[in-house]
Amino acid sequence: MMRQYELVDRVRKYNPQTDEDLLNRAYVYAMRAHGQQKRASGDPYFTHPLEVAAILTEMKLDDATIVAAVLHDTIEDTGATRADIDTLFGPEIGRLVDGLTKLKKLDLVSKRAAQAENFRKLLLAIAEDVRVLLVKLADRLHNMRTLHYVSPEKRARIAEETLDIYAPLAGRMGMQNLRDELENLSFKYLMPEAFAMVSTRLEDLREKNHELIKTIENELTEELARRDIKADVRGRQKQPYSVWSKMERKSLAFEQLSDIFGFRVVVDNTDDCYRVIGVVHRKWPMVPGRFKDYVSTPKQNDYRSIHTTVVGPGRQRVELQVRTHEMHDIARHGIAAHALYKDGRDAPAPVLSHESNAYQWLKRTIDMLSEGSSPEEFLEHTRLELFHDQVFCFTPKGRLIALPRGATPIDFAYAVHTSVGNSAVGAKINGRLAPLLAPLDNGDEVEIVRAEGQTPPAAWESIAVTGKARAAIRRATRDAVRAQYAGLGRQIVLRAFERAGKKFSDDKLRPSLPRLARSTIDDVLAAVGRGEMFSGDVVKAVYPEFKEERKAQAPDRTDPGWFRMQKASGVQFKAPGASSDAQAVPIRGLHGDLPVAFAPNGAVPGDRIVGIMTPGQGITVYPIQSPALAAFDDQPERWLDVRWDVEDAQSLFPARIMVAAINEPGSLGAVASLIGEQGGNIDDVTFNKKSPDFREMIFDIQVFDLKHLNDILSRLRVLPMINSVERVIG
Repeated sequence: MMRQYELVDRVRKYNPQTDEDLLNRAYVYAMRAHGQQKRASGDPYFTHPLEVAAILTEMKLDDATIVAAVLHDTIEDTGATRADIDTLFGPEIGRLVDGLTKLKKLDLVSKRAAQAENFRKLLLAIAEDVRVLLVKLADRLHNMRTLHYVSPEKRARIAEETLDIYAPLAGRMGMQNLRDELENLSFKYLMPEAFAMVSTRLEDLREKNHELIKTIENELTEELARRDIKADVRGRQKQPYSVWSKMERKSLAFEQLSDIFGFRVVVDNTDDCYRVIGVVHRKWPMVPGRFKDYVSTPKQNDYRSIHTTVVGPGRQRVELQVRTHEMHDIARHGIAAHALYKDGRDAPAPVLSHESNAYQWLKRTIDMLSEGSSPEEFLEHTRLELFHDQVFCFTPKGRLIALPRGATPIDFAYAVHTSVGNSAVGAKINGRLAPLLAPLDNGDEVEIVRAEGQTPPAAWESIAVTGKARAAIRRATRDAVRAQYAGLGRQIVLRAFERAGKKFSDDKLRPSLPRLARSTIDDVLAAVGRGEMFSGDVVKAVYPEFKEERKAQAPDRTDPGWFRMQKASGVQFKAPGASSDAQAVPIRGLHGDLPVAFAPNGAVPGDRIVGIMTPGQGITVYPIQSPALAAFDDQPERWLDVRWDVEDAQSLFPARIMVAAINEPGSLGAVASLIGEQGGNIDDVTFNKKSPDFREMIFDIQVFDLKHLNDILSRLRVLPMINSVERVIG
């Protein structure tokens, strides 16, 4: 465990004016507060806040941040209070520690709502003071470094949350080193076999190419020195998770990757960056389409660098990044490199330099997301906003708009202004009329065609990529049908209370709104009417002692939740009149006595889905990306807004995959064995193509959910005889 004097020495190395008394008092206070508490490893709990503080000293942060790191778990896990921290260490540190403290006494029906509400509190605290984010990321990093001590279930949950939220958040704040480590640790625990495979291959490649890397480093350094350019040239290798992500995203084998190795050239000033590019492009031919200038157009997280790819020695592709020392510092530490703090315990809140676009983006995003009607919606839109791959487009007046890759003119319109998105009816891309669904490319000029009084279609929510667009579309459509859904929800809730033998009134429901994570009675009723909230949850919120005996009651078909699959009691509901082929589908949003079935190639929980109604036949559920839906584009009256109503899938659902494998003995058996080992069930196998060299097989399988399906696909791609594996969506 780090000693008291060691912590002080760490801070004094970069801050000779540090308040040693403040650091010493925080050390002693936290050690006494945590007392005999232990971590899962058996170590004293106090070692954790000390390690978090040590991580932050590597970023050379101010005294208040280091002290907040030492104290960050005291309010949450000990008898300490906010008032105690304020009295002993000042309100500034008290505010930081409070921002890092979870809301322990949340009385919410849904655990997901509690998780989202805590995350909302954290982000709001971050918007007030960026140092809360720095401590939280350091806290998560140390927890990930010691994750092997916790149970497998908790390990998987924390690693997935880290990969979904905290690693992208670190990336959006420009903290690339921290993001890389969070991603690799998550990858290691979520997919240990894939992590081991990629790491081993990278190590073998590093040993094989060691001399080539040194040759390129020396050759490029000498070439620049001859032109009086002082530069630090270093070879670098992609991280395991980055390699795996590219293999998955582009369906490539490891051998097909051409940019595993790259080189970073760090120079003294911006002029030298462009001089280096001139030297490199004259010496080696550039690969077309691989030049990106993030110096003149920085990324939204303040990242600046020039990227190029050339055909270097040995006819190998070589990727180069050229930047100044200042740019390099920001690329590694991101927003931490921007923070300018004054020394002393009475220092004001941190002042960020005018260049810190990342923090300004985060504050704007939090302000926008906080308008969401539910904590679950807030969490969903936050995940969407953390996508980091970007395209840069322009308005006709030259305003630059940064969007996630895959964004459409719908996202562009809402990025300009919510009113522009709500009134959009068309778009011109580079002067030509284009559909609102067209994906945007770097450099596109986009003009939105508007019509006053227009209301965005609800289907746009499934098409939009950005959280801002989805939130605005959902809000607009919610307002348009709010009265209708609230009326339906009131009828459903009244019947639920009648079945329970309880009295319902608005006055009785109002005190229970916090437990349902809604701010108004209309919000609750509309959520029930839309099928987003089960009516029984409303009864339990008002009468906590009430226990619903669902076995003894027939399902209420006016409640959108009646399609829930009652796995625990062995009961499965089907729409009345359903044929023998119809599925017992755990989906909300379906009404009436109609049979329900899946599309021919299936749909699994995790897919965004839509229902298509065929008069006289029933409802067919399709994944939203199914090309078959194009046939119904001109029949909007047949489209139904449906959603999965499962959290932990206990049943298998159909999916179809296509496997291209080398035509050799045992290939079919290897594929079938792996699917079985991973818990999948094979319904049917057909051979689509067969040649002397390879065979193409179509598997109809059953899986629990989209994550289960993607895990099977990932593991199949690792098999040596496999050429490609794809999901078939018809």
